Amino acid sequence: MTVCTTALSFCERAKKESLHDVFCFLLTLLLSVVLAAPCMAAQPAKKTAKTQQKTGKTTPKTSTNKTTPKKTTTKKASAKTPDKSAKADSTKQKRAAESERGKVRQQLTRLKREIGKTETEKDKAANTLAKSEEAINKTNRSIQDLEKKQSFTENRLEQLTAEQSRLETTVAEQQNQLASLLQEQYISGSENRMKLFLSGDNPNRVNRELQYMSYISEAQATLTSSLQSNLLAVDNKRTQTASTKQELESISRQKQTQKKQLEKEKAERAVLLAQLSSKLEQQRKQAEKLEQDEKRLSSLVDKLARKIEEQRKAAAKRAAAKKRKGKGEQPQKVEAVADASSSKSAFGKMRGRLKLPVKGTITAHYGSKRADGPSWKGIFIETPAGAEIRCVANGEVVFADWLRGFGNLIIVDHGAQYMTIYANAQTLRKKTGERVKGGDVIANAGNSSDNTQTGLYFEMRHNGQAFNPMDWVTTR
Repeated sequence: MTVCTTALSFCERAKKESLHDVFCFLLTLLLSVVLAAPCMAAQPAKKTAKTQQKTGKTTPKTSTNKTTPKKTTTKKASAKTPDKSAKADSTKQKRAAESERGKVRQQLTRLKREIGKTETEKDKAANTLAKSEEAINKTNRSIQDLEKKQSFTENRLEQLTAEQSRLETTVAEQQNQLASLLQEQYISGSENRMKLFLSGDNPNRVNRELQYMSYISEAQATLTSSLQSNLLAVDNKRTQTASTKQELESISRQKQTQKKQLEKEKAERAVLLAQLSSKLEQQRKQAEKLEQDEKRLSSLVDKLARKIEEQRKAAAKRAAAKKRKGKGEQPQKVEAVADASSSKSAFGKMRGRLKLPVKGTITAHYGSKRADGPSWKGIFIETPAGAEIRCVANGEVVFADWLRGFGNLIIVDHGAQYMTIYANAQTLRKKTGERVKGGDVIANAGNSSDNTQTGLYFEMRHNGQAFNPMDWVTTR
């Protein structure tokens, strides 16, 4: 609308005014069009933004001025990506290793339980095998005893058989003699007696002979009865011995059968024991392998943990360095200087209340990188030559001399392993062994070291390790 209105007014003026005026007006018109174009382009953008707010949708911004920060942010993000991705990879590897280590430990635990069961089974099999061997041993002893008894019984049986044969022979002979005697007595027995009675001999002799004859008959009868009894006894013993022999043979057969069964069981248990031993050996080898795997994984996890910790420390160190660079590494004025108040407390209790040795400007901070070497372990305070350097707290001068790289140097021991170091001095005002108090002048600033700047290099140490003095001092 504005452009159209301007064009109409231009036509009206062209009729009334001169060419010069027309040219000026035309130039003004062109400028107004150029300036109005961004505004006209902004109106649809505003309408589009309002529409997007209503519909809840967003569209990419096309402004060239707003795109540039995005590119800058992307570059910054890409600059940080390697460290973050490395840390993320290490963390992911650590988690994977820990997960794998957990699985290996579970397998190892399960395998150890199986090994315990196998060892129990092996012990049971070994005990059973030992019992079987003991039972077989007892059976062997029983069989040996039975064999001895059998041998004794057989010998006894042979002896009884021989004795029976002898007795039978003797009985047969005596029976034959007795039969002959009886036959003779039967034929002439009564006549002999009668002859004796009728012979007229002395009656006493006759009676004695008759008595002798009766004794012989009784003895023969007794002998015959004894022989028969002996034969009967021998026969009984022979029968008993034969029965005992049969019983021993039966027991021996049972023992032999039992022995065979026990030997069979022993062989089976020996096979089982060998299988369990082989299984146990395999399980132990597998457990040993799993333990080695677990150790390797633990070593990997520890290594990754150390790597992550190193990355974390490095990131923290970079962040601290960046923070120092953004804040602390800027030149910093030192207004508060050590004085008599610095001698009232023990050094270890003065953290945050110590004052620096000299006024000036801190141009190098603790931990910042030197241009030509390692990081600073202290601070450098730029100050005019000859400025008085004061001791920050009570102590004893333990070194006061020139030292290569540091120039004229004073070291003060404050006790409890705390020391302060003053270097680059022009003049040393104290000697080794002197006691000093907080606020005492101990040197004058200069440039006696390799540093081309005039001022004081100041360090603080505890147990020989340098730490940041700015954590202990105040500059105002």
